[in-house]
Amino acid sequence: MKTIILAGGFGTRFSEETEKIPKPMIKIYDKPILLHIMNIYAKYGYINFGIALGYKSDYIKNFFLNTNLNNLNLNISFNKNNCNEKNIKNSNWNVELIETGLQSMTGGRLKRMKSYISNDPFFLTYGDGVSDVNLHKLLDFHKEHKKMVTVTAVRPVARFGELKIDDGLVKSFKEKPQTNQGWINGGFFVINPEFLEMIKGDSTILEREPLERVCEMGELMAYKHYGYWQCMDTKRDKDQLEELIQSKNAPWV
Repeated sequence: MKTIILAGGFGTRFSEETEKIPKPMIKIYDKPILLHIMNIYAKYGYINFGIALGYKSDYIKNFFLNTNLNNLNLNISFNKNNCNEKNIKNSNWNVELIETGLQSMTGGRLKRMKSYISNDPFFLTYGDGVSDVNLHKLLDFHKEHKKMVTVTAVRPVARFGELKIDDGLVKSFKEKPQTNQGWINGGFFVINPEFLEMIKGDSTILEREPLERVCEMGELMAYKHYGYWQCMDTKRDKDQLEELIQSKNAPWV
């Protein structure tokens, strides 16, 4: 089963790092967050990756060609006519590095991956978020409801502590609780390939017209994930992720 990772954006909210390197290549302790994400899928046996490139794509290409990735047998395909094999050890990842345009939006990048996707459902996620979501259960949920798209819904940890106040008296104090204000898009999609026909072109934002349309059609289902999820939008996020790795408490590992 194919896993598509959107790794071509400019990462403007993390400009202190992304002026030099693409956001998916920012290291979380010992390796780029892109590798952490790929390891999440590989842990469940999903090792066939398509990486949608854009901003500073050469950096990502060079990384895969020149770095010993913890002993993986890695087949890198830049396009269908040009495969470069790099034996590194211990697994059999297949990684296709695909140029999807410098200015393309999220939907446009996915549309450009169409020829690398089979007629089967595929995983899709962003290149900046980690989770301990059970991918087998996610896929089972998608197959059971038989709709076009499944999105993993998450409740992120709040940025600040939460106070419940009654007439000036603090009734509850919770330091950075998981928010109960509702669910958000956590990525980690499962998508049927016919969804790609909903995307017009490079300027299409995945999270707007295409997903809004399938929602109106009754073809969008949410898999509620109550466990860990975190995106890396700021240096503060990066530092928190690194602390979890260093303390050996990273839920996604």
